[in-house]
Amino acid sequence: MKFILPRCMNLVGGFEVKKAVLKYFLLFAFLFLSVWASDASAMEYNIMPVNPAMVAPFVLLLLAIALIPFINVHWWEKRYPLVSFGLGVVVVIYYFFILHNGPRMVGTALEYFSFIALIGSLFVVSGGIHIRIKGRATPVANVILLAIGAIIANLLGTTGASMVLIRSYIRTNKYRISGYHIVFFIFVVSNIGGMLTPLGDPPLFLGYLKGVPFFWVIGRVWLIWLIANAAVLLIFYIIDRHNYKKMPDALEREVEKKGEHPIVEGIHNAVFLLVIIGAVFLPEPIREITMIGAAVASYFTTKRKIHERNEFNFIPLKEVVILFAGIFATMVPALDWLELNAGSIGVTTLAQFYWGAGVLSSFLDNAPTYLSFLTAAFGLHGLNVDNAAHMEAMLGMLSPHDLAHLKTLHSSMVQPITSYSWKYIQAISAGAVLFGANTYIGNGPNFMVKSIADQAKVKMPTFIGYMVKYSIPILMPIFAVIWYLFFR
Repeated sequence: MKFILPRCMNLVGGFEVKKAVLKYFLLFAFLFLSVWASDASAMEYNIMPVNPAMVAPFVLLLLAIALIPFINVHWWEKRYPLVSFGLGVVVVIYYFFILHNGPRMVGTALEYFSFIALIGSLFVVSGGIHIRIKGRATPVANVILLAIGAIIANLLGTTGASMVLIRSYIRTNKYRISGYHIVFFIFVVSNIGGMLTPLGDPPLFLGYLKGVPFFWVIGRVWLIWLIANAAVLLIFYIIDRHNYKKMPDALEREVEKKGEHPIVEGIHNAVFLLVIIGAVFLPEPIREITMIGAAVASYFTTKRKIHERNEFNFIPLKEVVILFAGIFATMVPALDWLELNAGSIGVTTLAQFYWGAGVLSSFLDNAPTYLSFLTAAFGLHGLNVDNAAHMEAMLGMLSPHDLAHLKTLHSSMVQPITSYSWKYIQAISAGAVLFGANTYIGNGPNFMVKSIADQAKVKMPTFIGYMVKYSIPILMPIFAVIWYLFFR
């Protein structure tokens, strides 16, 4: 059985292609509505003890994502759907037929559809915007472009901002493009920049789905965002300035003088971006259907030549849809085990949550890592992450009277709920988003950006080279300063 979408999905135009695209959009919407209608109250489920061995599918899937593409990329390209779906089915069967806790998986399915609706709609709409920048590829110009990317990443998402800007960024630097240009783009636009809103990075959107208010994030992490981005951009400027001055004088003058003719095509898609942003505030399933509708409208109203100039296709989105189906299913036992055993695993301090969520987000996907540590933080306080009152208590939003009468999961809490318990969510949010920049596999856009750079013949560092030359010596000291200032 083949799980690969039809070959025509790799293309961008033509009547048959558009029919196929519409079919899959409608299929996704139908599946979401079916799951939602089958048990709209599935989010109210019991957390039941699980066999620790059932965490194995989750670990195996994440190790496969991290390692197999670098061992045998051709085998992985053909077999990753089988690996993802196969391991996911193991967990689904366990919950439905052994634990008899089907509502738990139904609730997870709803979260998965919501997650893909946001990521997919941003990917499709941003693919319909073509930007060509007039300007000089000077160090200052590059810093300004990356800073703008860091801001719009909170509106378009790190995936959307990366897809909109990366090709323009490469074209603007075509006279002197190097691997470090792409690495710092990944640092800022694809990761750190998207820390301020749930739209910015997938982990924060999962937190929003769990009940973290939309504007709570920016109020608690804006200073961390500012320090991290300012430090990374300063280091980038120093490196870029050094390399810029090494250019021959004639070429430097040519770069100073020339710039591409500026053009923005597909500007009507900005309307669809606003629709997606507004839809975040709607209830499900209206939220997801609106996002899907915006993506369909964007795709069918965008001229084929714009998609072609952006080299747009559905291959990256297809991979995300398939892999995250397996990730969302297999992570459920790990999340449940963490929630029921948070006090016994020794992760209790803010520093441990910051570094733990961060280090794992470097090598695993930062979205499920965020959710795992969020669940552990709630379990550490005797709370359920899916309980609205518990979420308000953790965020410090309950009155003293309500807090005194709050029912917890167990009587002997490892950590009491205080007015500073929200800092656990702050630490997890910062760790998951920041450390996602440490490797190519830490966050979804990272590998997409690398793939586009490879196609543009940019010499990129290897998986190990990325870490040894860039993320460890540059990012880790910055992250250590943030730990010292906020979480020690």
